[in-house]
Parts: sequence; C-alpha cells; structure tokens
Amino acid sequence: MDRLTSMATFVKVVDLGSFAAAAASLEMSPQMVAKHVGYLETRLATRLLNRTTRRQNLTEIGKTYYERCKLVLTEAEWADAAGDNATGIPRGRLRVNAPVSFGTHTLTPLVTRYLRQHPQVEIELTLNDRYVDLIEEGFEAVFRIGRLADSSLTARALRPFRVIACASPAYLEARGIPRLPADLEAHECLGYASTRGASTDWRFLQDGRKIDVQTRSQLRVNNAAALLSGALEGFGIAFIAEDLAGSSIASGQLVRVLPEFDTPSRPMHLLFHSSQRQTTKLRSFVDMVLQELGPDSSQGSP
Repeated sequence: MDRLTSMATFVKVVDLGSFAAAAASLEMSPQMVAKHVGYLETRLATRLLNRTTRRQNLTEIGKTYYERCKLVLTEAEWADAAGDNATGIPRGRLRVNAPVSFGTHTLTPLVTRYLRQHPQVEIELTLNDRYVDLIEEGFEAVFRIGRLADSSLTARALRPFRVIACASPAYLEARGIPRLPADLEAHECLGYASTRGASTDWRFLQDGRKIDVQTRSQLRVNNAAALLSGALEGFGIAFIAEDLAGSSIASGQLVRVLPEFDTPSRPMHLLFHSSQRQTTKLRSFVDMVLQELGPDSSQGSP
C-alpha cells in the first residue's frame, strides 16, 4: 500500500471521528479505510486507535503519530506545489486557522469569494479560540488577535480588532440611553464568558484616558454570535466585535451605545510560512486577505 495514502486516510479518520465518515469523504469503502489503518498499525507494530462498536480513541502512540502524519502530509503537499508555482495557478488544499467569531462572520465570506475566483483550491478552515502552533499542527495560515510573540513566521498586520457597545432600539427605549460609561452600571450588560471566566470589566477611552466600568450581567455566554442575538432580542447591551455588529447597526436593528467614547482595539495579524515556503495558493490567499482586511482597506469590504 502507498504509505502517504494510508497516512492521509488515518488523519481523515481521526479528524472525522469514524471509518464511515472518512470513507465517505475519501470516496472509498469503509473496508478499504480499515485496511489503510491496519497497514500502518502493522508497519509500526502497535495500535493507533482503540476501537469499540460505538467509538474510537487515539492511543498515546496514535496521538503522536497523528501529529507527525499531518506534518509529513503538509511537506508532501508543499513539494507537489512546485509544479503549481511554475504554472502560477493556485490549486490544492489550504489549511487555515482563525478565532471563532472573526472566522465565522468576517473571514468565511472572504473565503467563499476567494474560492469562487480559484476553483482548483480547497480551503480547510478550522475555527477555535485557542493558541495553535502553525508548524506543529500543519496550518499554512493562521489569524491571531493580540500582541505577537517573537516568531520565525511572516506576519502581516490587518485592521485592528475592536469591540463596541450596542443595544436594540427597543431596549434603549425601555431602559434609557447611557450618557456616560458609569451609567452602564444600572443597565443589563450581556457578559462574555470564556475558559478564563466571565468578563464584566468594560473599558472605554476618552482623550487618551482609560475608563473602566464594572458591569452587571444576568446572562453570560461564551459565543459572540449569542451575544449579538441577545442584543437583537432587546435583552441588554452587548460589548462585541465591531465587524460582527456592523450590519445590524447599518440596518437599524442595533444602535451603538456611547459612540463619543472610544473603545480599545487589539492588533490582528495573518501569520504564514516564510517566502521560501509559500505556495501559489497561499500567496494568492494572503494577497486577497490584505486587500480586503489590511490596515488600509475600508471597514466594509464587499
């Protein structure tokens, strides 16, 4: 059996959670998927997956082998991309990682526009809010919000990530319009809850001076889209990403609260391999991201 094909099959089984799902994705029979995994286990003389009738889990060796397989497959794809670089036509699979809210509401529309322009490219977009290692986890491009650590990767600055306070007209009519940040203490403020705990400390800026407000939250959620939904329902004031709230504010469904006060922004970057490791598909993707989301782009890209 071809070892790279078996590795790719094994990775697909782990990613999708079952032989049947991997078989459907790879357009092969579940029996053939099992043969590929069995071939690797025989070659390594160890079990990679603990299988039961209901589920399967990676063994300790399987976890290490899975990560190594992703690296090998990424290297193989990069080697194959030499031909694409010669023709100048973007093609192949591009693995991208981004934070959940940004990826869902800002990046995904850009990705679909990119794929329409480049039909021979496939993008695997993984969304999560944890720190991912681009090299170890086999991504070609990663979006990061916040200050960057020293890295050998190439980084391109994007528009800063900024949050704003907003609420529905119905809520403001019922509860009144805050005139000062301190007024928020008397309002229902939808809180963001993460693995590090709920955030109830909202910060505003005026003439370079920081104004911190301790808000009250009857509802706390760990998803920005849910915060937006709560605000649209008129339950309270939300402190959410400007890009996420933009269309609702433009349509009048939401109103920005305390617009005369600035809100903090955090730097956002696109990280990718150095120029020596770039493929045609990666370069074209980076170019489109910078065109639409770069620091000189307009806030409302098409």
